[in-house]
Amino acid sequence: MALVGERLMPTFEFPATVEPEEPEPLYDWPEHADVPQEISSYTLDNGLRIIVWPDHNLPDVVLYNYVRAGSRDEYPGITGLAHFFEHMMFNGTARHPQGEFSAAVEAAGGASNAYTSKDVTIYQDRFPRSALETIFELEADRLTSLALGPDVVAAERATIYSERQLQVDNDSFGHLYEQVLATAFVAHPYQLPVIGWPSDIENWTQRDLESYFKIYYAPNNLTMIFAGDITAEEVFALADEHFGPMAAIDPPQRIRTAEPVQRGERHVVVEMDAPAPLLHMAFQAGSATDTGTQPLNLLLHVLASGTSSRLHRALVRDESLALSVAAFQMEGFDPGLAYFYLTLPSGAAVAAVEARMLEELRRIAAEGVTADELARARNIMLSVFWRGLDTIDGKASALGEAAVFLGDYKRAFALPSELAAITASDLQDVAAGTFQRNKMTVGTLRSPALEGATQLTPQ
Repeated sequence: MALVGERLMPTFEFPATVEPEEPEPLYDWPEHADVPQEISSYTLDNGLRIIVWPDHNLPDVVLYNYVRAGSRDEYPGITGLAHFFEHMMFNGTARHPQGEFSAAVEAAGGASNAYTSKDVTIYQDRFPRSALETIFELEADRLTSLALGPDVVAAERATIYSERQLQVDNDSFGHLYEQVLATAFVAHPYQLPVIGWPSDIENWTQRDLESYFKIYYAPNNLTMIFAGDITAEEVFALADEHFGPMAAIDPPQRIRTAEPVQRGERHVVVEMDAPAPLLHMAFQAGSATDTGTQPLNLLLHVLASGTSSRLHRALVRDESLALSVAAFQMEGFDPGLAYFYLTLPSGAAVAAVEARMLEELRRIAAEGVTADELARARNIMLSVFWRGLDTIDGKASALGEAAVFLGDYKRAFALPSELAAITASDLQDVAAGTFQRNKMTVGTLRSPALEGATQLTPQ
């Protein structure tokens, strides 16, 4: 991912302007990663898939439960349901009252969390190995007897509505990001906000909730990753005991809508009180499995990862046109976006900054990248990869992302060889194919107080 991957963002948090610490210029990162033989996978009769990576360095275990339910699985009227259930899964069951799940995990010395993206909802538990059976009991319980009573639903609905006001309606970045995605996608459900539209949050019905949970939280829609101080044999036995009785159902209907070809650039302007103007520029790109995805990731690192990146040096350091510039690529089940976001100085000429951005993007498409830029981008991505695999959380995340989005957990170990095979010519080709005006959506946020009155006046 260029800076922040859409899939990896925490619960309804937008990619922050992150300037990652650049690693020292090491050139001895391994360019090949063997698949560890100790990793095992097992599919229960009901379709629930379990993947186990033993690591006995610490007496800890992590569980990442990937639920194939995100905002892409919604439609107008029920937007925000995937995110809603991320909250509800911590709000009690028939056996355990509200708050007891988290309290039980904490009492065992563990912690739990979750986040929702456009493609998936991921639940995370970290706990000592002594609590392994307790976690299985708790997870099986909330998957089979989640409480959906009207009082709990009403309280959580109010919480989510407040969260939306904080992170979207009253947040300049969140508001513009929502509007850009709603403009960049005219047909595909990636246009829908993860947190949901306000009127939908207010009007989900009990039938909506029960139907969604039954369909998307069935065992054959789940992939669970365990990493840490466990053995495959004990995990598989506990999975059979606790998850085996769950009944599979017909899988949810997958998305058939493909985004139509964009025929020209699109622009959206948001006016709201903000301390600084914002400029977002998004370009139609591929899915997680697209052959151009890794070259585009490398290219975005060249352009916008860190203070030595091309755009930071040009727009922030040398010309003072922007306060910050960063980028990420959506890597989902379906084609997404290459997304640039800039914070500008107060009073900046936004159109001039947009023109300067386009100039730099045209230049990299025409002239390509230097050998040093390519080596630096590879080095950053390899350092993140290898350091991630040094933790059990990183192990679980890598296996889950590969299994769910790429179709095979073994693909988690392909990144070093994939990066080694990408050339400067590949990056130039993907730049020329991506950075086109007829694939572009531009979003601008400005403050009415800074820009003047918004009323139309007769000439």
